[in-house]
Amino acid sequence: MRCAVLGAGAWGTALANLLAENGHATTLWALEPDVAESIMAAHTNPRFLPGVVLHESLRATTDKAAALAGASVVVFAAPSHVLREVASHARAWIDPTATLVVATKGIERVSFALMTDVIHQELGGRPVVALSGPSFAAEVGQRLPTAVVAASTDASAAELTQQLFSAPHFRVYTTDDVVGVELGGALKNVMAIATGICDGLQLGFNARAALITRGLAEMARLGAKLGANPLTFAGLAGVGDLVLTCTGSLSRNRTVGLEIGRGATLAEVLAGRETVAEGVVTTESTFALAAREGVEMPIVNAVHRILFERQPARWALVELMGRGLRREQD
Repeated sequence: MRCAVLGAGAWGTALANLLAENGHATTLWALEPDVAESIMAAHTNPRFLPGVVLHESLRATTDKAAALAGASVVVFAAPSHVLREVASHARAWIDPTATLVVATKGIERVSFALMTDVIHQELGGRPVVALSGPSFAAEVGQRLPTAVVAASTDASAAELTQQLFSAPHFRVYTTDDVVGVELGGALKNVMAIATGICDGLQLGFNARAALITRGLAEMARLGAKLGANPLTFAGLAGVGDLVLTCTGSLSRNRTVGLEIGRGATLAEVLAGRETVAEGVVTTESTFALAAREGVEMPIVNAVHRILFERQPARWALVELMGRGLRREQD
């Protein structure tokens, strides 16, 4: 099939390369001219996915119209804070019958829209699939074993996505729980910042395990309120992605938390960073969304205080430990 991938960061490049390896005619749209030039000239993206040799058939361009021409599948891999802009600008060139795959993870500021909701709102009338799960782009690029999930209320679109991306090293499952899959992919980034802060403070493995476990409980609590299937949070897009992002050395969100736990400010951590740590934006969105829905999320609240209210990290975690005693299960 002819595919277009919008967003040539690490994840977009890894997915575009996977599609090309699977035999699909794939064009990757890059915002940065040097990225497109490097992919075309040297089959590499040293800026965002260093060390990975890309398939020789993969094309790249900075022209959205050229990238989208004739594409029957469009994959969105732009950062969450610009996804709506990218989709809106691409609308004129996307085929009315194209399947839209959303690989971006996050919750939009102000609107609290999930990423598939953003795409539905901007490009309604086409089948939309969320692709999520424990998947560092660098490892996908290196063809290391990975498993993810494709979620859609359109079973045919989910199965098409499964067939497109599945490879000997990349296994894709399907589900119809879009809300659960999207929330799992977004909220785990907030929990990864919390875990990084814990590790930066050198609070030990016990504390890390407690944060991951109670973080999962918060994710499932908000998911249940918004209509997700609780079992989704026990799957790849839930606990799978959570454990990977909270413990993996390649996690950008954990790294942000780690540096803050060691004493850096958020401004210092983000200064000069080229890659996006989605958990920072998602912390703001989730904090406000939980307040609107009346859902208790103490870890999210603590991360929000540390990032945006300048509360010392150690104080915030002491407050978490000092909360009133309660039953483990809601």
